[in-house]
Amino acid sequence: MKKSSKKVVSLQNKLIKTAMMSSILAGLIALIALLGFSIYQAMSVQDEIMDEISDMLLISDIRHQAGQQLDELSDEFDIEYRLALQQQTLTQSATFKTEYSTIKPFWLSHSSYGFTWLNGEIWRIYQAEKTEDHLHVLVMQPLQARFKDTGNSLLLYGGILLVLWLIQGLILYILLQKQFRLFKSLSQEISVKNINDLTPVHAEIQQFKELQPLLEQLNFLLARLDHSLLAEQRFTADASHELRSPLSAIQMRLQVLKRKYHDLAELQPDLASIQQDVYRGTQVLENLLLLARLDPTQATQLPSKKINVRTIVDTVIASFTESLQQKNVQLHVQYHDIELNVNEELFFICFRNLLDNAIRYTPFGGTIELEMQENQNNVEWRIENQGSGLTQDLVERLGERFYRILGNKTQGSGLGLSICKKIMALHQGQILLSISKLGGLKVQLIFMK
Repeated sequence: MKKSSKKVVSLQNKLIKTAMMSSILAGLIALIALLGFSIYQAMSVQDEIMDEISDMLLISDIRHQAGQQLDELSDEFDIEYRLALQQQTLTQSATFKTEYSTIKPFWLSHSSYGFTWLNGEIWRIYQAEKTEDHLHVLVMQPLQARFKDTGNSLLLYGGILLVLWLIQGLILYILLQKQFRLFKSLSQEISVKNINDLTPVHAEIQQFKELQPLLEQLNFLLARLDHSLLAEQRFTADASHELRSPLSAIQMRLQVLKRKYHDLAELQPDLASIQQDVYRGTQVLENLLLLARLDPTQATQLPSKKINVRTIVDTVIASFTESLQQKNVQLHVQYHDIELNVNEELFFICFRNLLDNAIRYTPFGGTIELEMQENQNNVEWRIENQGSGLTQDLVERLGERFYRILGNKTQGSGLGLSICKKIMALHQGQILLSISKLGGLKVQLIFMK
């Protein structure tokens, strides 16, 4: 099965990022709007001040109080001014330079306001005239001076936004953590479900309207699964009863026939062949029932204890002595006493199936190797048999139920490796299949200490 290359993301983090991005976007839009309004406000106010200074120069008596006000306005807002009668200067600001009077604005509107480039910066210019008195007023101000307070205000507003965003992010994280506890409780409630408990899930996420269909479908799926498991259990029990009875009856009749016609030598091979077929059918039935009972998700409920597994392996090997002699197979063993926390019956079944497969698929006069290696954290059992014609594609299919390699005359149910895989899963171990250096199959069983 091809693994998905999509990256798994956190829904909680995604919600926080989405909320923060929308908040940041809204804050930036507000900041831009504030900047535009501040620029417009500053330009309007400063232009009014320049117009007021122009009016004071043209219509006021600047020798007394008006002159003092002009100096105060000039100093406060960095404004330069000059009042001239034709080409003669009547009054000017203290820092007004002579060359200012000859500057030409690069843009001048109908309202006498304009801009010019002077001393490496942009200046705002206002010009006015009193025609009947031949008076001319020039008022100037660096554009940068208009936005000193605006810049400080924007910096203050930006700082406040950053603090608010940090506080919002913290609040979102805390609130979402609290809400996502409901999902964790739902996950925990689902995780404890097994074949013995498929009752509906009653989680607090029912308060979320959007999640109610998900919970309803989950409970519907659990109900269907419960119904299917009950039907399977009934079928397994019925099949066990219905199939065992005739097989046992056939086995008994064969034994009676063998005793009754023991003197007919030509009939004995046929009876032995039928008995072998009945035995094989019985083994297939037992393996099917065992496969149906094993549930790898209930590994914690598996009864196990510390036992010396070497004695079990010795018992398995002893049970195949006759088979090894009939095929003249050489079994090379290398292992020692070792204690593991396993289920004795299932461990015996696993090793029996593996050694049975190795003997079946090893040619006459071939070799089987059985070796144990003890590491710091695990114990590895290795079973390899001599053979030929095994490819990587075939190895990948081994362990599927009822799958057997075509093109050979070896009898079997195709369930042995499937059962071994389930047994290893129940023991929290690993089973690895590969091509042996001997040409046959290499099986590695890895048990954690």
